[in-house]
Amino acid sequence: MKNNLAKRAQTAPARYEERRDYVTMSIGSQLFGIPVLTVQDVLGPQSITRVPLAPAEVAGSLNLRGRIVTAIDVRLRLGLPRNDDRSRLMSVVVEHQGELYSLLVDSVGEVLSLDADDYQRNPATLDQRLKDFSDGIYRLNESLLVVLNVGALLDFGARNDMA
Repeated sequence: MKNNLAKRAQTAPARYEERRDYVTMSIGSQLFGIPVLTVQDVLGPQSITRVPLAPAEVAGSLNLRGRIVTAIDVRLRLGLPRNDDRSRLMSVVVEHQGELYSLLVDSVGEVLSLDADDYQRNPATLDQRLKDFSDGIYRLNESLLVVLNVGALLDFGARNDMA
């Protein structure tokens, strides 16, 4: 019996492959991912109320089941042109430092479970704006998944680019 256990131990994988789950979303032609455990909700187009004197990246606020949620235009935050078709924007609701934020994106995709060994730090060739808000990347078959750092994306005080 001991001999059988020893043989099975030798044929078993050396270690369990760690998987990471990401909610995917698109902004323009770029694919992004946010760790699934940071996502509270995914919403279709919402009625957003503009907040006077807020930075341009703050699209406004919305009401989510009685809670006020700050809506962030991720396109503008990344330095991309505004999507004028506001009726199609999707909201990915995340919690950051006890507050809810709605990340406005062009579309929300599926949840991908990716092997942690395939994760890579940002390459030197990645656009600087993406580097500022990204933890790293995954090279997929036909695209590049940029892993967004929600904390950096929502830290308006860390950068002086609100002009």
